[in-house]
Amino acid sequence: MTALRWSRLLKDCGHRVVISEEFTGQKCDVLVAFHARKSAASIDRCARKSPGTPIILLLTGTDLYGDIHHGGVAAAALEQANSLVVLQSRGINELPTHLHAKVHVVIQSAKPPQRTVQPLKQNFEVCVSGHLRPVKDPFRAALAARQLPCDSRIRITHVGSALTPAMQRRALSEMNRNGRYHWLGEVSGWKARLILARSRLLVLSSNMEGGANVISEAVAAATPILASRISGSIGLLGEDYPGYFDVGSTSKLADLMNRCERDEKFYGSLRSHILNLAPQFAPQREQESLRQLIANVCRKP
Repeated sequence: MTALRWSRLLKDCGHRVVISEEFTGQKCDVLVAFHARKSAASIDRCARKSPGTPIILLLTGTDLYGDIHHGGVAAAALEQANSLVVLQSRGINELPTHLHAKVHVVIQSAKPPQRTVQPLKQNFEVCVSGHLRPVKDPFRAALAARQLPCDSRIRITHVGSALTPAMQRRALSEMNRNGRYHWLGEVSGWKARLILARSRLLVLSSNMEGGANVISEAVAAATPILASRISGSIGLLGEDYPGYFDVGSTSKLADLMNRCERDEKFYGSLRSHILNLAPQFAPQREQESLRQLIANVCRKP
C-alpha cells in the first residue's frame, strides 16, 4: 500500500514510476526500496552495477526495531543507501549516529472522509483495524472489553483478515464468549475507513510499529486513538498524548476505554489532540516531503 501511495504522489510531482519486486538492472534515475532486509539484494545490486544511481531506503518497523540491530544484510543496506526514510520522528533514534544526516521523516497521509459519518447510537463503538498477527496483539481490546462494567455500552468492531487458522479460531471463539466483540474479517478499504470514521475510538495495541497508517486514517477522520506506548506511535502522536496504555496491559486499556465512555472532558482532550495533529497528516504535506526527498538525492554535488 505504501508503494502504491508513493507511486501516486510521485506521479503527481511529474515523475514516471515503475513498481517492481526487485531491482535486476533496470535503467532508472532513482531506486526507492522498501524494507532493508527484503530489499538488501536489490540495493547491493544497484550499488554495484549502477553506482551513480541514488538509492532511497524506506525503513519499516521490522527494520527499525529488529533486523538492523542484528547486523547482516539489513545493516549493510543502511550504509549503501543514499537516503533513509522513517515514517515517524522517533525512528531516527534506532539508527547509528553516523547515519542521521541522511535520514528523512515522511509521515504517511490520509484523506478525510468525503462525507460526515454519524456514530452508531445504540452503542459506544470502538474500532480495531488490522490483520490478526501476534505483533499487533489483536485481541487486547476484546480482553479489555470483558473487564468493563456491566452497564457499559462499548462494543468492539474488529476489521482485518486472520493470517493463520489459529488466529481465525481464536477470533471466532472470542465472539462466542464475548458479547462485546464482533470480528468482521477482511473488508474493503472503503468499508474499513467508514467503520473507523463512525467509531468513537480506535484501539491500536501493537507491540511494534514503524509508523502505523491506521493512525493517519484515524487522525484524518477525527477519531480519537488509544495506543500502546511504543516508539512508533509516540513518534506520530507525541509524548504528551493522553491516550497511551502500557504494552499488553489489559487493565490499563480497560480503564481508558471506560474513562472515554464516561468522562466527556477526557474524551474531548483526546479529540482535541487529534484535531491539532491533522495538518501533519495532510496528503499535500506527504507529497511535498517526497518532492524534497527526490530533489535532495538527485542534487548534483
